[in-house]
Amino acid sequence: MPRHVAIIMDGNNRWAKRRGLPGPAGHRAGVEAVRSIMRSCRDNGVEVLTLFAFSSENWGRPRHEVRALLALLSRYLRTEVKQLREDGVRLRFIGERTRFSVRLQRLMEHAERSTAANREATVVIAVDYGGQWDIARAARRLAERAVSGELDPAAIDRSALAAELSLAELPLPDLCIRTGGDARISNFLLWHFAYSELYFTPTLWPDFGELEFARALADYSRRERRFGQREPDGLVASGDLDA
Repeated sequence: MPRHVAIIMDGNNRWAKRRGLPGPAGHRAGVEAVRSIMRSCRDNGVEVLTLFAFSSENWGRPRHEVRALLALLSRYLRTEVKQLREDGVRLRFIGERTRFSVRLQRLMEHAERSTAANREATVVIAVDYGGQWDIARAARRLAERAVSGELDPAAIDRSALAAELSLAELPLPDLCIRTGGDARISNFLLWHFAYSELYFTPTLWPDFGELEFARALADYSRRERRFGQREPDGLVASGDLDA
C-alpha cells in the first residue's frame, strides 16, 4: 500500500451539470467523496492524504463559483474539525493563504492547531497552491539565507531545496490520482511527483468512492517502482542507453 496518496479532485461541475444542478451542488457532493476516501485511507493504512482543493489558477473562475468554493471550505472547517480531532487525524494546509479572508485564515489556523498532536493519519489540503509557486518560494528562501550569510551557496543542493518545500516533513507521494478524465497534473506538487505513480480515471470526483479507490490501489500494487534503477541487478539506468 502507498504511504502517501495525492488526489486531484476534478469533475464536480460536470457532475452537477449532467444532473441539471447548479455548480455548487457538485462541490457539496465532492465533500461527501472526501469523507469516503478518508475512510478508505484509514482502512488501507494510508498515512497521508493530500487533496488539491483550490489551485492558484482557480481564482480565474467565475466569481460566484469562487465564493461558493470558499464558503464550502469554511463550512467544512466549522463542522468537521472536531471529528478529525477525535479520529486522531492531523489537518494541514499548504498554499498561499494571504488572499483568503481573515476569517477563513483563522479557521485554517485553528484547524491546524487543534489537530496538531494527532498521529493516526495526516490530511493535507492544498488551497491557493501551485507547484511552481512552491518551488519558487523555496528558492527565494534559500537565496535570502545565502544573502544574509547564513547559508553557503555551494551547499544548495536537491536536499536543501526539498527541505524548504511545503511537504518537507512528510513522505513523498507514492500515488497521484486524478479524476474527471484529464491526464495531466495541472501544476500540482511538481517537485514531489518526480517518481510518483500516476493514475487517471474518467470517473468524476463525486462518483469516486471506496470501490474506485480500491481499484486505484490495486493498480498501484501491480506496478514496479524502480526509481531510475533496473532489474535484476539494480544498476542505475540513468544514462545507460541499453537499459
